Amino acid sequence: MAAIEEFLADAKRRMDKSIEATHHEFNSIRTGRASPALLDRIVIDYYGTPTPLKSLASIAAPEPRLLTVQPFDPGSMKNIERAIQESDLGLTPSNDGKIIRLPIPTLTEERRKDLVKVVRRVAEDGKVATRNVRRDIMQHLRELVTNGDVGDDEERRAEQQVQKITDEHTKSIDDLLKVKEAEIMEV
Repeated sequence: MAAIEEFLADAKRRMDKSIEATHHEFNSIRTGRASPALLDRIVIDYYGTPTPLKSLASIAAPEPRLLTVQPFDPGSMKNIERAIQESDLGLTPSNDGKIIRLPIPTLTEERRKDLVKVVRRVAEDGKVATRNVRRDIMQHLRELVTNGDVGDDEERRAEQQVQKITDEHTKSIDDLLKVKEAEIMEV
């Protein structure tokens, strides 16, 4: 039935977004190597407007343990430095007037374990979002039965499909988590 197909397509689309969001969060969590994605969450107050760092500067990783930030407007250098220092990244910027250099320190064992906890929490949030989508869709399917639009058998089959989609997406998040944990624990 068309309504059931729409609900299933909607569930898949929304669960895909949960995976994307989880993956994006993982990229902004610092591991031992430099990645421009680390600075994705940094927002600078640029002439009274909160602006993402990547809109104000070019960010590069010329070496495995170094990020460089080159502001398009040299006047924003101090604001960018302050925003990086005040962030939770634990990076100390140094600048030569043109470029801000961010050496990425090696992670201690304790910090690695803390990051693994953070990554697991992010993964759990992604799974919760996926389960919330499943709950919504199941509710809609029950409404279809209550309204007499579909029969119990069709609803049961649709619920099984929703559960299958949910399981696949949860497994994808688990796979992302394994990769990120391995990356963090790699010395």
